Amino acid sequence: MNTDFADSGINLFILMAGLLPLAAGLLFLFIPDRFRLFKGIFSLLIATISLCGAGLLFRNTNLPLNSNLLDCLGQDHPETGNMPGNAKSFFSLYIDNLAVLVMLFISIFTFLILIYTLAYAHKRKRLPQFFSLVLLTSGSSMLAVLSDNMILFIAFWGFLGLTLYKIISPDDEASSAAAKKTLILIGASDGIMIMGMAIIWHISGRIDMSLMELPTDSTLSITAFVCLAIGAFTKAGAFPFHSWIPDYTEAAPAPASAYLPASLDKLLGIYFLARICNEIFVLNDWLRLIILILGVTTIIIAVMMALIQHNYKKLLGYHAVSQVGYMVTGIGLGSVLGIAGGLFHMVNHALYKSGLFLVAGSIKTQTDQDKLEKLGGLSRQMPLTFFAALVFALSISGVPPLNGFASKWMIYQGIVDFGHGESLASQLWIVWLALAVIGSALTLASFIKFISGVFLGRQKQELKKAREVSWLMWMPQIILAIICIGFGVFASGWVIPKLFSPVVGEVKFIGFWNSSLISLLILISLILGILTYLIFSVSRFRADDIFLGGETGKEEAGFSSTEFYETIRNFELLKPVYRAAEKKWFDIYDLSKGFVLKISHLFSAAHNGILSNLAFWVLAGLIFMFIFLLL
Repeated sequence: MNTDFADSGINLFILMAGLLPLAAGLLFLFIPDRFRLFKGIFSLLIATISLCGAGLLFRNTNLPLNSNLLDCLGQDHPETGNMPGNAKSFFSLYIDNLAVLVMLFISIFTFLILIYTLAYAHKRKRLPQFFSLVLLTSGSSMLAVLSDNMILFIAFWGFLGLTLYKIISPDDEASSAAAKKTLILIGASDGIMIMGMAIIWHISGRIDMSLMELPTDSTLSITAFVCLAIGAFTKAGAFPFHSWIPDYTEAAPAPASAYLPASLDKLLGIYFLARICNEIFVLNDWLRLIILILGVTTIIIAVMMALIQHNYKKLLGYHAVSQVGYMVTGIGLGSVLGIAGGLFHMVNHALYKSGLFLVAGSIKTQTDQDKLEKLGGLSRQMPLTFFAALVFALSISGVPPLNGFASKWMIYQGIVDFGHGESLASQLWIVWLALAVIGSALTLASFIKFISGVFLGRQKQELKKAREVSWLMWMPQIILAIICIGFGVFASGWVIPKLFSPVVGEVKFIGFWNSSLISLLILISLILGILTYLIFSVSRFRADDIFLGGETGKEEAGFSSTEFYETIRNFELLKPVYRAAEKKWFDIYDLSKGFVLKISHLFSAAHNGILSNLAFWVLAGLIFMFIFLLL
């Protein structure tokens, strides 16, 4: 590893990618929102420079490298020269292939979201300081990924919780409640992470992540791992710390949902999970078993909740949780193939899920509806949005040859390869594989509901005036859709060798898999199918009105995409589970809130204002403190 770090060009790239957006975001906070267009254009310019810096860092072949954040300000900067060496060490950076990969996609999503928001903010008028907050989030995310010192890392990581809270724009009861819930869960997990970092300092005397490789063979080291894993799980939205995401995506504006829960939070959460599982700690077999259990549980629970949703934004929110399960499962396998699959799925999910939320924003903008039963037949009025939505829906469902299939296929292969081990987790490989495949099938079922409910079926009279969104809104969707197609078609030949092999090492697949050849065969099959239909079936096709006992019912009769899925909610075996979910029995936030309120009520009842009772509680508290100090 090169520790000299004499290349000043790298410092410039870090300045462009991370420090410039952070400084610009702080500056734009002082510019009134009536200059929204000015702020949007200059934010897009800053994002373009940041993208160039991240791209130049990604192309660097001398990784990994060590640096210092203060050095990026210039060797002659007074703070750099006068600061003591011990203090300067708190600003240490570590730049490796995983960090620059995540940085590259952070910058890509920032750029595309800002393009979309230029038009969206003009129509919705509900995004105060959004451009400033996006730049602050981008810069803080970049610097958190680069941070090697744990104190520096948690400073930028914790700041992201504040931007996540502010960017939701809490201007009604629902959005305020979702913002508060998000801030409390993220803030609590950050506090737990700090406790884990303190334990690591106690065990090793180090706070530089690149120098750690702690075995999980003691209670303290396992506790430290669990504390850091809780932070990663909460940020990514994995079970049981997932409940903030569906509420957030239902209440937040579409660009906010596309930027944070859909893309950046997944990139950061899974990035940190990969760090702690494969670099900071050496996991024992039982911890791997627990991670795999949580991974497949996240897949199934979230997708089952998505199936019964009527609000399409909340449906997408639950799928943002479900797909995290695949990433956690891949990382938990610990093999090169599994980790590569998990990281690939992390990127793929950010691509198609951010695209789906942009689609949701376009639908909301043009129809002002967020319920599936109030939509339908929009494919003719919004063909570009429909095309992008179809690509994203097939991608997240794991349909070949799209990118979602490629990463899921790698995870499936990683599970099969993992089964050759001798641990209990390895022996249960068929369980992990079966649940992952079932989750993918249920994902396809719920996105049939989404696509048919929004774009297909009979069009309602009130939607006749709906039109395609402006090019600033459909262009990011189309770009993301094209990337989804390209990442699937060229997965084995270019994407994995160029993007993920430098991170995890050479990826060896089980059996034969060539994504480009498979894509070609699928394309040939589609062409032959279309030709066969045109030659033999088109003349037999007939359209007519619905016959209802001699009455015409074209406008009244129709198929609701949500009614069929109600049978799932009413299924005898699942009905109690759904009722428990509606009562928030699986929501760690509501459970914790209820427990705290009950304890506070008990204390409130005990302090009734009677002097003798107050004296008793004071005495009891002093005795307790005395015993605690003696222990």
